[in-house]
Amino acid sequence: MRIPNLRVTGLAVCIGLLGGCATTTTSPTGRQQMVGGVSQQELDQMGEQEFAKLKAQKPQTQNPRERTYVNCVVGDLVQQLPPQWQRYNWETAVFVDAEPNAFALPGAKVGVNTGIFTVARDQDELATVIAHEIGHVISNHHNERITRAQMAQGGLMAAQVIGALAGINPDAIGQIGGTTAQLYLLKFSREQESEADVVGQQLMARAGFDPRKAVNLWQNMIAAGSARPPQWLSTHPDPQARLGELNKRAGGLMPVYEQARAAGRRPKCG
Repeated sequence: MRIPNLRVTGLAVCIGLLGGCATTTTSPTGRQQMVGGVSQQELDQMGEQEFAKLKAQKPQTQNPRERTYVNCVVGDLVQQLPPQWQRYNWETAVFVDAEPNAFALPGAKVGVNTGIFTVARDQDELATVIAHEIGHVISNHHNERITRAQMAQGGLMAAQVIGALAGINPDAIGQIGGTTAQLYLLKFSREQESEADVVGQQLMARAGFDPRKAVNLWQNMIAAGSARPPQWLSTHPDPQARLGELNKRAGGLMPVYEQARAAGRRPKCG
């Protein structure tokens, strides 16, 4: 019995070390989050490497208007970021891909698929998408996901060892535990998506983009979308609930938008 106990103790130390790497911080919306699984420098390097791979693998648009359009929107948004994020040299790429999608990566990388232009029909709607994706970066969501994943994996390892001592098949525990961990992380992702909506809509208003157009954009996305998985198994908030929150928030952001316009922040991207 002493050997198994030593194995459990050793694993508990390992989990403690994983948890010890994490620190509690406050997100831009005031939410408590666990980060620290990787350093910002490591995150930036991962983002840069992934972006380089994508540029090597996927064709980019040769349409100068599309490139200029996206660069303009990104540039106006970046000017309203907190100082630590403005210091980055933000890079954009427009990929030839019919999927209406966009993303932002640590290391100040923004990718947009040409398919996004089918649902983002003016500069304000495009700013909604890009500001949302940048919101993930400046809210440390990538670091948060990595940290949470490390902690979930450590917990699964502990359950397998302890279950084995009780005579339970470790593979069965792995399957059950994996499903539980996945659902936990998906729920967490919905929190991030909602937060990116908040941060992104605030950002676009400060930059002089109409925050009311966020509602139009998501209406277009819903109209263009296909069948969705059940809400409880989705990585995005329920569409109708999301529209309601965006619409409610837009009203409160109109003074911010009007102040930005009065200060001369009047984007002319397309």
